[in-house]
Amino acid sequence: MPIRPFGSATAWRAAALLGLISSTFSTLVSQFTAARIGRDAMVDWMVVAAIPLRDAALQAEPSWAVVVAGILFHQWADFSWALVFFGLLGRWTAGLSPATLLVLCVPWALLTSCLEWFVLVPLLPFRQPLFTLEQPYWIGFLVHLTSASIYPLFPALRDRVEGRRPSPHRRFCALWAGLAAAGASGLGVLALLGWLGWEVPHLGDEVAYDQSYLRRMTEHHEQGAQLAALAAERAEDPRLRALAGLMAAAQAGEIAVMMQWWDSWFAPASPLCTPQEREAMPGMAHPEQVAALRRSEGRDFDALFVALISRHHAGAVQMADEALARAGDPRIRLLSHAIRHQQRGEIDLMHGRRDLAAVASATRNLLLPFGRVDADRALTDAAGP
Repeated sequence: MPIRPFGSATAWRAAALLGLISSTFSTLVSQFTAARIGRDAMVDWMVVAAIPLRDAALQAEPSWAVVVAGILFHQWADFSWALVFFGLLGRWTAGLSPATLLVLCVPWALLTSCLEWFVLVPLLPFRQPLFTLEQPYWIGFLVHLTSASIYPLFPALRDRVEGRRPSPHRRFCALWAGLAAAGASGLGVLALLGWLGWEVPHLGDEVAYDQSYLRRMTEHHEQGAQLAALAAERAEDPRLRALAGLMAAAQAGEIAVMMQWWDSWFAPASPLCTPQEREAMPGMAHPEQVAALRRSEGRDFDALFVALISRHHAGAVQMADEALARAGDPRIRLLSHAIRHQQRGEIDLMHGRRDLAAVASATRNLLLPFGRVDADRALTDAAGP
């Protein structure tokens, strides 16, 4: 049978088939890996859903409808990138060998994740700063890399669509697909074990520090989640109400992950903070401040909440910055970097950062430690009401 030229309808059909496979694979890997690196998958899917659905997707307890919307939007994006690579650019890419595609998957993941994080989501066409300010860039890069790792299967899929049998790429395709399936299955087993209470054992030598950090950050998050849940019900501004729901969900999800790690790594040690640890936590609201927030209404409530949660977030960021330098287990450092980025981003969102200003803030939040300017701004906000 004669082989059709690349870049034709054949390449588009094979690209569509690959897009379905690669997007499903990245969804499964993301779901299975999330809690292993300190993420709550339900919250992450909710943040993705907020790209097209805006504030309507943000909930203190992510619903399955919102989670499914986030998964579908993610899969649509991954599917579209496969069409771009092998369909739109098929004249140059549809005839590449599996080895070449394997080499190209890293720069392609870098390019596409950068376009999404820096341009397509916060600027045009979506103009949604939340995704970029809430999720650190490395999460998107890992997701795109997972999807692009399936691209070496394209030559065998193209041969199948063309009816070219046997395909000269069938052995590589079977090997690579087997490795991908084994990797996803292994991550699935780890996710199941984590759900049952067993995680990969604690790594590193800083056991005492890691225990103290998890205790302190858990208690810090508990107060933050309580304040945010209150604002999700009572804030007058609908935008602030939606953001507060996101804050409550994100902090509750991180508490669940930290407690899952604690139960696996350190039980039967007590997860409760000592008085000295509690006293040393920065940004915690005093009981009288919480009581004043509960008594407030309308715009006064909104202003006081923004002040208290800005200071509270600033304290969590200081703790996360310290953990980035001192924590022993690399998973705690990943969690801490995500907390630092997320909570600084939420301060920016409450203060209306959008468009290029949001991209600039997110880039700073991603790369730079918490500086004096950030601290001064949070303290000024907290002293306002």
